Amino acid sequence: MARTEDSAFIKQIKVRASKDRKKIVLPESNDDRVLRAASWSMRDEIADIILIGDKNKITADAKRLRIDVSDIEVVNPEEDPKFETYKDKLVELRSKKGMTPENAERILHEDYLTYGIMMVKMGEADGMVAGACHATADTLRPALQILRTAPGVEMVSGFFVMCVPDCEMGEKGTFVFGDCGLNQDPNSEQLAVIADSSAKSFKSLVEAEPVVALLSHSTMGSAKHALVDKVVEGVRIAHEKYPDLKLDGELQLDAAIVPSVGESKAPGSEVAGHANVLIFPNLDAGNIGYKLVQRLGKAEAYGPLLQGLARPVNDLSRGCSSHDVVGVIAITAVQAQLQ
Repeated sequence: MARTEDSAFIKQIKVRASKDRKKIVLPESNDDRVLRAASWSMRDEIADIILIGDKNKITADAKRLRIDVSDIEVVNPEEDPKFETYKDKLVELRSKKGMTPENAERILHEDYLTYGIMMVKMGEADGMVAGACHATADTLRPALQILRTAPGVEMVSGFFVMCVPDCEMGEKGTFVFGDCGLNQDPNSEQLAVIADSSAKSFKSLVEAEPVVALLSHSTMGSAKHALVDKVVEGVRIAHEKYPDLKLDGELQLDAAIVPSVGESKAPGSEVAGHANVLIFPNLDAGNIGYKLVQRLGKAEAYGPLLQGLARPVNDLSRGCSSHDVVGVIAITAVQAQLQ
């Protein structure tokens, strides 16, 4: 999606990232969008970039694209002196799942995403961004297997930061949508955890108070169905586990974000009409919802970003632009600062 100017949110994220530059590894050096984003991120001092791949090919591609990558660190698994250390660690981490030295060597030579994750695991990089030319599962699988969850976190989930232009709803047009990238059909307990994690992500990235709505096709009992019951129970659990969280539901989308509709459909709710964190009942709704807002509302969509991992790793939509990649690099850097 083409645009001429960043949102206020991403401008501020870039400023925050530049104040304490982190090392972000990009394993998809064969993608022109990623190479441009790497060059621009270094130029604007957003992060220190590491590319995985063959340096001669990267240099040739950069020349073709007329971009500067001369200051970017390039790691080639075929030549990296740390390869054996990564291989031994991968065997140690995955031996109970049948990982052998031979398999580990093959994977690390062939799968640059796993190589990038190992660099993050071993502290050679602070975070990773991938997914421009890989499916979400290819990015998430090694992250979940190798990095695992952060201490005290019950589950990993995905979210998008959505920045809607010329919008007074949410936090001046900025929302967090969860889970739109990982958990296909979360149960009530998982919805509550996703709500809490998404609220924390909103507060840390947007730096405003999260107001959380659990969405449904029903508002406060207007419809009866097992799908509604799941959301209602999720709200009950969230209130019990996270009593300080400003959260309500079940709410239809308009009741969650439009003040007049919220007042009409859910009178007395401090959330209805004012939500900036939207929790979808399943991945179908979340994926469809964010893409509608992105394509029809011309919103900037950053994600799917991950919350709950021990180290920051974030996915990209395969339809992303170079500007989108830079935004996710900046977000990943800020997540690394916060950890």
